Amino acid sequence: MILTKQYRCIHSASCACTKGHLSEDVIFLVFQRLNWNPKLIAALSCTCKWFDDLAKRVLWKEFCRVRAPKMMLDLQSSGSHSVDGNWRALGKLLIYCSGCTKGGLFNSIQIPGHFVYRTRFSRTSGKSFLLPQCRTDVLYVSDPCEHLDQGEEGDVGFFRGVFKSFSMSKVRKMLIKKGAQLHPTEVCPYCKAKLWSMLQAKMIPQSASCRLGAYEDCIEYYVCLNGHMLGICTLLPLSDSEEASE
Repeated sequence: MILTKQYRCIHSASCACTKGHLSEDVIFLVFQRLNWNPKLIAALSCTCKWFDDLAKRVLWKEFCRVRAPKMMLDLQSSGSHSVDGNWRALGKLLIYCSGCTKGGLFNSIQIPGHFVYRTRFSRTSGKSFLLPQCRTDVLYVSDPCEHLDQGEEGDVGFFRGVFKSFSMSKVRKMLIKKGAQLHPTEVCPYCKAKLWSMLQAKMIPQSASCRLGAYEDCIEYYVCLNGHMLGICTLLPLSDSEEASE
């Protein structure tokens, strides 16, 4: 069957799509058949602004809903039809470990970012990363992505997460009340928003290291203005972490 192009790109005369686009409904059905493949969505986004806008509004949203359906229902249960920082940022957070660069947020080590096949995010685990007075907030946090045998740094774990309705959260209110400073240069790798250091704000509870199986003095994480969280820790040897959890 030959499909008729129905939409015309009006963003740029130099755009490769000057002869028009397939309808949004057709593209939706194609990507539904492809099971919302994130690499193909990213490739389509690079084609032109029209496709990039479609991916942001529709395709990344469907990817998130298929990848983590219960989590997405909860994040939207406050009545919002969107999420803080947009669907593309959330889609990337679900499948991408940000790693770190020397001189960056976690400036002691160089570990490149990479895609991960599957990650479990837990609302219950998120409670461990919140001070007692903030535990009515909803925070989903991933299991640590382990990078073993990193020289003097030992076994390193990266974790990431997202707040529900961060703009109304107690964590945000406390950061503002404390006068916490945003990082002067670094931004969130998922949405490019400015970042608060939870370590500098003295808002990392002891329960976070217990949940991660990490050394208490070797954990650090940041929260961006859109409520995305990213952090690093030095993991305890397996036998030690099992004893700590007991």
